[in-house]
Amino acid sequence: MRIGVDLGGTKIEAIALGADGTILARHRVPTPVGDYAGTLDAVAGLVGAIEQQLGCRGSVGIGTPGAISSRTGLIKNSNSTVLIGKRLDQDLAAKLQRPVRLANDANCFALSEAADGAGAGAGVVFGVILGTGVGGGVVVERKILVGRNDIAGEWGHNPLPWPRPDELPGALCYCGKVGCIETFLSGPGLARAYQAKAGKRLTAEAVARAAAAAEPQAVACLDLYADRLARALTAVINILDPDVIVLGGGLSNIAPLYEELPPRIARYAFSDAIDTPIVPARHGDSSGVQPGCGRRVDPRCFSASISGPPASRPSWLMTAEPSPARQVRR
Repeated sequence: MRIGVDLGGTKIEAIALGADGTILARHRVPTPVGDYAGTLDAVAGLVGAIEQQLGCRGSVGIGTPGAISSRTGLIKNSNSTVLIGKRLDQDLAAKLQRPVRLANDANCFALSEAADGAGAGAGVVFGVILGTGVGGGVVVERKILVGRNDIAGEWGHNPLPWPRPDELPGALCYCGKVGCIETFLSGPGLARAYQAKAGKRLTAEAVARAAAAAEPQAVACLDLYADRLARALTAVINILDPDVIVLGGGLSNIAPLYEELPPRIARYAFSDAIDTPIVPARHGDSSGVQPGCGRRVDPRCFSASISGPPASRPSWLMTAEPSPARQVRR
């Protein structure tokens, strides 16, 4: 039995799969935001609940924001900032009394969608998470591209391309820089844009609902959001030129984006024509515009090559065999 855990910004979900990919059990709890010990306890509680329900012990893989630094062995680059600087893999292994595989959630998402999702059959897939944070993963010929520094696909921490005067210098990002793409395109970024325009604060989900109801300020905010997303994705296309871009995370459920993005990208891109498909995740979330949804698979928890798991399994859990952990460089 394999147990996969989605360690998200708003919820933690665990699922157990049998050898044939059948879903055996599924549990979720709210994330103890800002509480590292509570997060460890929540993961352990979910794993324990599944094992008690099924009466057997399983291997455990975790999809988490950020990555394990190959230099220090500590979590880096996580928008769940309570994880930064922690030995999350070792702490969970001690808590669960077994080896634990950890991987970046966006890499998990991208590999899943390349396996049997919206990017199946494509040579190069760029998977995007638009939620509490903004992440990305690159899959080339059915293998995840992690990169020398474990940051391949981290488009969310580049500056917003072609910024307008009123977009400079931009909001402060948790990474310490200002004007990161994540500060514009995350759920909190959309909420902040609406507050600046309307003078009141709504969640990203509420902004999307208001726009669907033709509330003028919300419509204007989503129009601006689409343009910013187009600019940011154009920079990815100019560098990577993927065969398909798959959108996941809560904000990927904003349906008008899929009509708005192609013509806008075509205006910005360095080409006479752009036909890159922008598609919603096949294994995406079904809970509306909610941060932290719709993702997961992994090169470090599981094999980076794809063996074709059944389409019924969640997008954040691969059913390939575990791969050896990478060595920490000293």
